[in-house]
Amino acid sequence: MLCRILLLIDIFLLSSNISYSQWIEISNLEIKKEMTEQAGPRIVVEYDINDTKISQDSPAYVFIRFSKDLDNIWELLPMEYLRGNGHNIIESSGHKKSIWWGATEMSILNLNQLKFKVYAMKMIRIPGGEFIMKSVPGKGFDESKSQNRVSSLPLFYIAKYETTNSMYVDYLNEVGVDGTGWNKRMSDNIYCGITQQGSYLNFTYSINPGRENYSIVYVSWYDAVAFLAWCGLRLPTEAEWEKAFRGGNYIDGDKEKQNPNTLPEREYTWGNESPNEGGIYRCNYGSADDGFEYIAPVGSFEKFNSPYGLSDMAGNVAEWTLDFYSTSYHFDMDGFRMIRGGSWMSDPASRDAVTAVTGATRLPMLESSIMGFRGVK
Repeated sequence: MLCRILLLIDIFLLSSNISYSQWIEISNLEIKKEMTEQAGPRIVVEYDINDTKISQDSPAYVFIRFSKDLDNIWELLPMEYLRGNGHNIIESSGHKKSIWWGATEMSILNLNQLKFKVYAMKMIRIPGGEFIMKSVPGKGFDESKSQNRVSSLPLFYIAKYETTNSMYVDYLNEVGVDGTGWNKRMSDNIYCGITQQGSYLNFTYSINPGRENYSIVYVSWYDAVAFLAWCGLRLPTEAEWEKAFRGGNYIDGDKEKQNPNTLPEREYTWGNESPNEGGIYRCNYGSADDGFEYIAPVGSFEKFNSPYGLSDMAGNVAEWTLDFYSTSYHFDMDGFRMIRGGSWMSDPASRDAVTAVTGATRLPMLESSIMGFRGVK
């Protein structure tokens, strides 16, 4: 038999009036400790996930953070300790259960002092298979021809939207008590709108009203990596980013091959029409003519998503990738990292401003109003 004991919990419900730009809504969070006859105690995390649009192709990525000292220090619950229905990639709405084995083996001595937060993020499934990569990773110039383009990738998941101010503030309010992850330029309401209150070792953060749904900017490569590690994710490689932008040779992957990509070498997420062809603006770039003088709220151009359904890969903010700048002449030059996709500042007179191969190099400590990021699992 199982003896169930209700734990002391912090019910951290994540909801939004505009669900696409923030965490997916979680409700009815309940944490229980179950004493088993043979395997010791286990912790059961139960919750409801309320987005009915979740599917196999557009799942939720769920991660759990916990505190074992009643709210002072928070940690990511390691995925390898979890079992349950989906436990981190959730393909349907409804009631979910994750089981945490081995809590006592992680030096958690007082299970009754645990507190929990559960977050869910909208992802897009990118099936494994071949695709046409038009750029060579690392800025695309390799006269020696020694670098081979990646032509096939295994299954991965990538965030549907760029990381938003609202998501980043939740991160700051947990890890930024000493100022980590924030800089003064983030308080600029034109581009960002995240303000800092309090004093050293007691800082808190808030978003100026109306700025919740915009892409976070003024983040260095290191800031992006740190936020994603907090989630249990990482930055995409250039190859992953380009496949997500253009699509594989088969949208449903090489295993199924039922849905061929009609434009596997497309210039833009929507096809080959220029971003403002026919007076229709398909992304946020270059001028206020697209409806936004600076950054746009994420998902503003969803009609022109990538073949898989990703938003804002062309324009809005350029996105950090995992890759170093590297060519046959400049191998790992000064630690520069690659950004992809163009931004709201990209030149509208240039057809190449926001294409699938648009890229630039940046020092990883650089913080700019045109650069943001999204995560990969």
